[in-house]
Amino acid sequence: MGQPGGDPLGGILPMILIFVAFWFLLIAPQRKKQKQHEKMIQALEKGSKVKTIGGVFGTITGVKDDRFVLRISESVKVEVAKEAVAARVD
Repeated sequence: MGQPGGDPLGGILPMILIFVAFWFLLIAPQRKKQKQHEKMIQALEKGSKVKTIGGVFGTITGVKDDRFVLRISESVKVEVAKEAVAARVD
């Protein structure tokens, strides 16, 4: 018969290894990508050309606390949340 006490680390070690693999394969790269996106958002200024997550291209004409004013046509301006800007397209 086996001993009921056994090795307590033997049962939890696979769970720890799965978590470590999950961290390095999914969580860490996503955090790095998020930090790069935040840095890009902070660097945007008036006159920058951007693409939103909805696929709208425009030029920043104004910067407010939590949003940008984009000119998407000669007479069309829209306000979008800063988080809605996907990329700079200069």
